[in-house]
Amino acid sequence: MNNVNNIPRVAFFADSFLEVNGVAMTSKKLIGYAKKNGYPFLCIHAGQKNEITDDGSVKYISLKRSIVSFPMDESLKYDPFFQRHTNLVLRELMKFQPDVLHITGLNDVSIIGSYLAWKLKIPMIGSWHTNLHEFAARRLTRMFRFLPQTSLSKMTGFAERKIMDGAVLYYKMPKIILAPNQELIDRLSKGTKREARLMLRGVDTEMFSPSKRTVKDNIFRLGFVGRLRAEKNVRVLADLEKILIEKGKTNFKFLIIGEGNEREWLEKNLKHAEFTGFLDGEKLAEGYANMDIFVFPSETETFGNVVQEANSSGVPAIVTNQGGPKFIVKHNETGFIAENLEDFAKFTIELMDNTEKFEKMKKSSREFALSQSWDTVFESVYDAYKSVSSQQLTVNRKDFLQ
Repeated sequence: MNNVNNIPRVAFFADSFLEVNGVAMTSKKLIGYAKKNGYPFLCIHAGQKNEITDDGSVKYISLKRSIVSFPMDESLKYDPFFQRHTNLVLRELMKFQPDVLHITGLNDVSIIGSYLAWKLKIPMIGSWHTNLHEFAARRLTRMFRFLPQTSLSKMTGFAERKIMDGAVLYYKMPKIILAPNQELIDRLSKGTKREARLMLRGVDTEMFSPSKRTVKDNIFRLGFVGRLRAEKNVRVLADLEKILIEKGKTNFKFLIIGEGNEREWLEKNLKHAEFTGFLDGEKLAEGYANMDIFVFPSETETFGNVVQEANSSGVPAIVTNQGGPKFIVKHNETGFIAENLEDFAKFTIELMDNTEKFEKMKKSSREFALSQSWDTVFESVYDAYKSVSSQQLTVNRKDFLQ
């Protein structure tokens, strides 16, 4: 164990924490790593009530959102009056005396963190987890699909560019930016003129394992795990099914895990599908293990935790050539990278028909996942903390507590 006296004291502003998504899961894993090693860590997040709790070396500040909060996603909200908690957080920061602040996005919690980092002159790290600009464009496309295609493309393209420009401006504040794939690193580094480093994500290979499989009916299962939302591009699953049926495939089923406002459409348009709703823990692990291939058509992912969880379960993945998942999949080894719907169909049929290749790819998927360690990921995060904490300036408490 490292000498904790040499470890930076971190104040972590988690925009997503109690929600069910990859960002919240990554945040909890980071906190678990800090606790396991006895590192001083302060986590600020939104919760059901205002509350301060301690758990070993980790302190939590839970802050309640107001009744005027509005949804950003299935469970994630934004509170326009969240800044009312600023003084409370300021007092706790002054007690904790952080060496570095870590923000996780552009939502209400991190906005407080950004302001206090500036006010207290504490160096800041910013991690990029969600492509909000692409999310917005996909949702606008769904909302205004009645418009002529040319007008729709201009509107969504303009919105996407402006949101990205705003995000780049915001991310000029951190000293170092952490991003989950090389495309984002290049884009953010160029736009912000800041140092950008890779922050990958690990996977729990004991939780997600081929040993959790329970089905033995010889039905070929095409799996999907995630929010059933427009930005996940889930309607491609129905298009894929049509092609498979046209090609004479019948002994297959889609196993769809997740909830969202696209579920009703999918239930009406998929003939061979099982919808489990939201699953977690052992039930989720069992669901992954019962899949044969993982079909993930999303084009807006910054990383793709679900792809690694599928791989860990011995399930090859077919992903798009847009976004983070293409950096996880080793084409033709642990899965396939598809350029279009026809590729999704071609690669699916190849694995359905070629048993030898399918079994080899299942084995390779599991072996790759075994090499992805959360500890290695967070060691690199703490290296970034150390880099910026050396830049901390002396703060006169009296200046900010008046």
